[in-house]
Amino acid sequence: MRLATIRSQQGTFAARVEAENSAVKIDGYANVGDLLQEENWEQIAKDASGDAIEFAQTDLEAVVPAPNKIVCVGLNYANHIKEMGRNLPAVPTLFVKFPDALTGPFDDVLVPEYANAELDWEGELAVVIGKRTRRVKAADANDHIAGYAVMNDYTMRDYQYRTLQWHQGKSFEKTAGFGPWMTTKDDFTFGGELATYLEGEKMQSTPTDDLVFNPEALVEYISHIYPLDAGDVIVTGTPGGVGHARDPKRYIGDGETVKVEIDGLGYVANKTVFE
Repeated sequence: MRLATIRSQQGTFAARVEAENSAVKIDGYANVGDLLQEENWEQIAKDASGDAIEFAQTDLEAVVPAPNKIVCVGLNYANHIKEMGRNLPAVPTLFVKFPDALTGPFDDVLVPEYANAELDWEGELAVVIGKRTRRVKAADANDHIAGYAVMNDYTMRDYQYRTLQWHQGKSFEKTAGFGPWMTTKDDFTFGGELATYLEGEKMQSTPTDDLVFNPEALVEYISHIYPLDAGDVIVTGTPGGVGHARDPKRYIGDGETVKVEIDGLGYVANKTVFE
């Protein structure tokens, strides 16, 4: 099952996606994050009925527009760790992204002129939490995962490396396309390709099961630091092939589109607009 947050003239609403451009509205819920607050959210989504509603790609909002927490994982694919000149970590490297950074999966990303000099791409797999998660073991973590989506994690490298804390290069306003929808965990199989394209040229490619720390391990580790709640998001890291690690370095230019596609989850595509 695929669940989306769709924009309309009356506001946004949660919907069950039936086909590429049609969905059934789930009455009473403004977005997927609101729906996930219900203990029986999955049954509510399955029971939704009514006429199919047509939507365009640009009608899609970030699938969970305002999570309480967005926990990002750095250095979680072996090939990316090596290209950045680091050793494989013994524990996950965590940082946070604020909800203000999220935008629709097909929205333009507006980049201020003071932050466009070293703009990089990072395609990532996002995990959406389905219920309260506190000190959960990896063996039980799957029960706490609602589903998966695609994250287009634009990164301002010059801001990222101003200090030892990465957050400031990772949380610029409306720079992370998130969606296109959430695919529930039972309908997603790990092992397919995660690929990132810049203007149609493939820049990153890896199987999704090639993580150093898989989603269950991340849920265990994070939930022993602080609880996770329904609608919270874990962004699991990016594979090798980023522009900053290339020789010569390559960055995203004005007007260029970054597309991130994950087998079984669909794709997001954001056009870059320099302000």
